[in-house]
Amino acid sequence: MNKNLFLAFFCLVSSVAFAQKQNKSYQYSTDLTGLKDDKLFVELITPKVKTDEIEFQMPKMVPGTYAIYDFGRLLSDFKAFDQKGNPLTVARLDSNRWKIKNAKKLFKISYNVEDSFDSKLPNMMFEPAGTNFEPNENFVLNTFGVFGYLENMKEMPFDINIKRPANMYGATALVNKNANAGKENTDKFVTKNYFNLSDMPIMYAKPDTTNLMLGGAEIQVSVYSPDKKVTSKEIMNELKPIFLAQKDYLGGKLPVKKYAVIVYLTKKIGQSGSIGALEHSYSTVLYLLDGNLKGLSQTLKDVVAHEFFHIVTPLNIHSEEIGNYDFINAKMSKHLWMYEGCTEYAAQHVQVKHGLMPTNDFLKVIVDKMRGSDRHKSDISFTDMSLCCLDKCKDEYGNVYQKGALIGMLLDIKLRQLSKGTYGTQELMNDLAKKYGKDKSFKDEALFDEITKVSKFPEIRMFFKDYVEGTKALPYKEYLALVGMDYQEKTMSKQNLRGIGRGSVQPHGEGRMAITDETKLDDFGKSIGFKNGDIIIKWNGTDFVNAGIQEAMGAFMTAKENSDVTIAVLRTNERGEKSEVFLKGKVMTKEREIKHGVTLMTNATAEQLAMRKAWINK
Repeated sequence: MNKNLFLAFFCLVSSVAFAQKQNKSYQYSTDLTGLKDDKLFVELITPKVKTDEIEFQMPKMVPGTYAIYDFGRLLSDFKAFDQKGNPLTVARLDSNRWKIKNAKKLFKISYNVEDSFDSKLPNMMFEPAGTNFEPNENFVLNTFGVFGYLENMKEMPFDINIKRPANMYGATALVNKNANAGKENTDKFVTKNYFNLSDMPIMYAKPDTTNLMLGGAEIQVSVYSPDKKVTSKEIMNELKPIFLAQKDYLGGKLPVKKYAVIVYLTKKIGQSGSIGALEHSYSTVLYLLDGNLKGLSQTLKDVVAHEFFHIVTPLNIHSEEIGNYDFINAKMSKHLWMYEGCTEYAAQHVQVKHGLMPTNDFLKVIVDKMRGSDRHKSDISFTDMSLCCLDKCKDEYGNVYQKGALIGMLLDIKLRQLSKGTYGTQELMNDLAKKYGKDKSFKDEALFDEITKVSKFPEIRMFFKDYVEGTKALPYKEYLALVGMDYQEKTMSKQNLRGIGRGSVQPHGEGRMAITDETKLDDFGKSIGFKNGDIIIKWNGTDFVNAGIQEAMGAFMTAKENSDVTIAVLRTNERGEKSEVFLKGKVMTKEREIKHGVTLMTNATAEQLAMRKAWINK
């Protein structure tokens, strides 16, 4: 065959093959080494469009956030082209939607996207849900903040091709499909639809990853620590007992093949003003303050235990509102008591039941949640709050981790009472996961009746009617007595005074605190000698910056009465000169009446002790 004819034939075949490929999937590509003006350039070869006009969309909100973030506002220079490279007409409709005309000719889309961590836009998103672009250092890619989709075409496959710096590794629950990724420095990830893609964050950094095979799943911990204070191996060692306990808690086998714990440690709190994590079905992104492992240990355990349990719900137990998630006009489910509340409860319950948390510490967690719940409204049902958590009830959302967890605890106790100790929320969630699974959604209105059927206890329906759909006060005393615990509505407690009374301090750069109104100091603060303008540097030797505040005050609040205290402050003299001053004093306490107390009964019956044993294995 003539060489030129062969070349033309090859090009024709390739073109046809490419067009066929275009019909079947989204072909995304981006280059992490080509950042310009702190923006990432993204190209998309689109699937074939069959309508004259179509919208390209970025999520307004995403599962697990319960807040509107408008990820599309991070995009700029949005353009659309036909196969010959001719531009198509595009009109931006709002923050998250672009209308493309003559869409049957659409072949390629391109745009720039900036990261959220250091964006100057107002109302920036919670960092675990955001993106970070630091050349040669770190890239956090929550995929819903980088990649979008065409309207009504979310169910098509997505191919994501990412060129990365040679010294970086992409930590994710996704499987790298590029067999030559190491040589080419290009990763290829494939997902079956946009929902699956949005559920798969990726973090690129210099490799620091530790793996553990457990319950038929690969658990991967990857860490970015700017000063290398903490390693993935150290964190895995801390988390391994939790993972082992959770594996047993879930019946010995995990419902995922791979789970990624992505840890981004920061020197200071970001623009959102918060630290924490965002759950995904197969991974979690943690955004925490860098520090020594001792200071991070319990926070890591609590957060990861919570997020890891989301492999049960919503991955394997979810309503149609989540199963058919609308990224532009999301509909809320009424069951946050289960998604977040029962998950939070399980994260604490697994620790005490498997010997990773002393009973008294577990009781303290319970009491803290009771007090936390008191700060929220009691005249709105939990189901109603769930439905309006984006707007008129958004200030009540935090109660999902307080009252929601307490609902989970009391439901567990009630089920165990009805089953004589053999059946609780642990078994209930396993049964619901078997009934539904990741590909089957339940109807929001039917869940309480379904739980009643699955548990085989008709009486449990009244529990939901009274305490979840209704506004009756949770029956702490009655239910805790079933497991041999005394509940006190009010109790006296001797507490250490902190000195910095409410209204006496304000944040002062780099996570420190400054005394702004010495008249509002408590007795300890006055005795120690704080003055207006003092900037607290160290508290009993612990640097008073960000995570150090929690570490220092946590140790101080449990210090013995009359023990010595030394506080270093930066004080300005009359000449405007600043110098370090050491203030010394003694720990002072004050007895106060506080709400809620839970203690173990000293005269518990054999039946109560048996119930407690079945509940927390104590």
